[in-house]
Amino acid sequence: MAIECVAYRDAKGGLHSSLEKATLEDLAAVLGRVGDEGGMTSGVARMIFDKRAEIERVFAEHDALVASAAGSAGDPAGAGGPDADSIRVVRSDLP
Repeated sequence: MAIECVAYRDAKGGLHSSLEKATLEDLAAVLGRVGDEGGMTSGVARMIFDKRAEIERVFAEHDALVASAAGSAGDPAGAGGPDADSIRVVRSDLP
């Protein structure tokens, strides 16, 4: 007798028993081959999945700094934006 089941399809069309497994497969596909013969790909995909919030925070901070630098690029004196000879510390978690 046939029974109904829930499955999740990844971007390549593969079926998975959980949404997490399908997402991990999609992440692995985006990463490509990591390590010798691609043996590290699934582990790296798992780390990205598990650390998603932290990774998104880092990219959000990066995007904010890029936007800030682009906004200050129109400053004729150049005082607001970084140049090749200067580094601005925007945030430091050091004690």
